[in-house]
Amino acid sequence: MGADRVDVCVVGAGPAGAVTAKRLAESGFGVVVLEQGGWPDYSRARAAEPDFEIDSGPEWGWNPNVRRLEQDYPVEVSDSDIDVLNYNAVGGGSVIYAAQWLRIMPSDFRVRTLDGVADDWPLAYDDLRPYYERVEADFAVSGLAGDPAYPPGPGPPLPPVPLGRMGRRVAQAHNRLGWHWWPGTNAIATRPYDGLRACVQRAACLYGCADGAKASVDRTHWPQAVARGVRLETFARARRVVLGPDGLADGVEWADRDGRVHLTRAGVVVLCANGIGTPRLLLLSGLANSSGLVGRRLMLHPFGVVTGLFSDDLDSTQGVWGQHLHSLEFYETDASRGFVRGAKWGLQPTGGPLSTTRPWPWGDHPLWGPGFHRGVRARLGHSAMWGIVAEDLPEEANRVILDETLTDSGGLPAPKIIYRVAENSRRLMDFNVARARESLLEAGAYDTITAPQIRGTGWHQLGTARMGLDPARSVVDPWGRTHDVPNLFVFDGSTWPTSAAANPTATIAAMALRCAERLIAGRRAQEAPG
Repeated sequence: MGADRVDVCVVGAGPAGAVTAKRLAESGFGVVVLEQGGWPDYSRARAAEPDFEIDSGPEWGWNPNVRRLEQDYPVEVSDSDIDVLNYNAVGGGSVIYAAQWLRIMPSDFRVRTLDGVADDWPLAYDDLRPYYERVEADFAVSGLAGDPAYPPGPGPPLPPVPLGRMGRRVAQAHNRLGWHWWPGTNAIATRPYDGLRACVQRAACLYGCADGAKASVDRTHWPQAVARGVRLETFARARRVVLGPDGLADGVEWADRDGRVHLTRAGVVVLCANGIGTPRLLLLSGLANSSGLVGRRLMLHPFGVVTGLFSDDLDSTQGVWGQHLHSLEFYETDASRGFVRGAKWGLQPTGGPLSTTRPWPWGDHPLWGPGFHRGVRARLGHSAMWGIVAEDLPEEANRVILDETLTDSGGLPAPKIIYRVAENSRRLMDFNVARARESLLEAGAYDTITAPQIRGTGWHQLGTARMGLDPARSVVDPWGRTHDVPNLFVFDGSTWPTSAAANPTATIAAMALRCAERLIAGRRAQEAPG
């Protein structure tokens, strides 16, 4: 077992790890990043080819239990209502995310104060605002300033994606209904920007952007971080965080793809392995769990879809995916509805011919059999979908544990997910599905198809290493430092006290930058192994 020593060892090369490593390197830190996967192979992203939908699954599939690549770890989900989706690669989930980019709302930081449930965050929207603005520049965010749902401030650096026929139709319907809508905000370049190309609207954002327009961090952050001296170890499977005799983290033990074990010794360890991988590594290490909350309070954002069928062609095989527009009309609590909190809607295309036959986004409405061709014609280009992200309140029973029998290819225990959708979330989703159906009918749909909960939608994994001020009720402090080990940090979505109802990458990136800045500012006072 070899050993070296650096200032900081970061585990995970997704958005949180990329933002952290780049910022630390800019300030002169020596940084090693351990990433379980390799660099994405965009030669296999074939969105311009006629058979792209058929050939996209093996390389770009979302579910590690189906994908089963060398770098994946299995996730035991037999006791979960939702399948966990992740992607192990340089860029992490941003390689296959839809790039919908929304800040969470001021109310999301004050759920206990406003609604008497869950917990308040130990910071406020205004504390995060400057970091939102900085990461939006780094992520090539496109959108339009002035959304009345948010506090005033400067808009994203790039103009929004086109609304298209589909977006204009639904926007006009919302104008008539008096409901909020706004041009979609996405981490997708709408014109050439800092090495990214302008989006050509293939509706293939979820399968590795072949055109280099989507802001995945393998493109936006890692080339710069590596150029500044970050050492990025690919196919490096973190096994445990190692403690020294002084009780401080001394580094991370990891195995390479040949099974050789290494120890990267570091003055500081930062975990950015997502809401499943981070608690798994903490549990494997037996660290930071004096509160008993590591792995608990898992939130997965139940996701529903309402799709409208239209007589005329909406050109909905094309566009960003991504969102053409978003609606926050039903985001805030209204006690008269019989539940607390709310949902965010994103208007999306429905894709090409094969997409008309899949469970996602059509739910349990298969086309195979008699009438197949008629059904494809009815859906292809003639449909528009609202994707509904529902806030998920934290419950300690929803959790990540280590499975007793299932292991990854290196013999490490796999994570097991225990998760049930709560009654509040079900009521919330039912209400929003009904309203989304009204929206599409007002836009001229002659019929709607609803999929109120699709199992394979667990993209957003939050809350399993809760931040807070009280060490007895939280795992990390407001700056990501674990209460138990002063030089062990968590900078990913694991730390969220509540889940909000917006796509989380904007806030994960802003929080990582805020925490990294704090680590830089306190470098002289930071405890580190001798």
